[in-house]
This record gives sequence, structure tokens and C-alpha cells, in this order.
Amino acid sequence: MNRPAEPVRVSILGKEYQVACPPEERADLYASASLLDERMRAVRDAGRVVGADRIAVMVALNLAHEMLQCRRDLERLETRTPERLKALAEAVEKRLGDTARNGTNGS
Repeated sequence: MNRPAEPVRVSILGKEYQVACPPEERADLYASASLLDERMRAVRDAGRVVGADRIAVMVALNLAHEMLQCRRDLERLETRTPERLKALAEAVEKRLGDTARNGTNGS
């Protein structure tokens, strides 16, 4: 059973935030905050976007776009995998049948 959320402090773009987080998810929270901080600093340092709010929105849009791309890639893999497994199984069956008909061990 999950333990109740506990307050955790993270720093993003030099500002401290307190977030409630279950202990078993703390490592992911720190990793997420670190990624967000890194991305926000990169946008800020590039100098094209001014203001923490605008920087946060730009980074959120970029991360959402990456997530959507990952979802699409996963859906394509999930669609293709059964087809590929079926083709592989058929190839193995054919090879086993050829080997049995020829009376060889395939070596």
C-alpha cells in the first residue's frame, strides 16, 4: 500500500517549491524537477524568452510535444510487435518443418 504523501522541497530556476509526494515517488519527483530546471535554464540562457512564466510555458510545450511523440512511437511499436512476432513464429515453424522433412538437424 502506498504511504501518504509527504512534503518535499525542490528548486527550479532558483526558486524553492514544496510539493506533496509519496515517499516511493520521491526519486522521480527529484528527477522531474532536475529536468525541468535544466530545460528552463537552457531556454533562459538562450535569451529568446524573458520571464519565468513564459519560460515555464515554453518548456511545458516542448515537454508535452516530446511526450506526444513518445506516445505515438509506443503505439506504432505496440501495433507492429504482434505482426513481427507472428512473422517470426511462422518463419521458425517453416524452418522446423523444412528440417523435419529433410531429416536434418539444421546444421
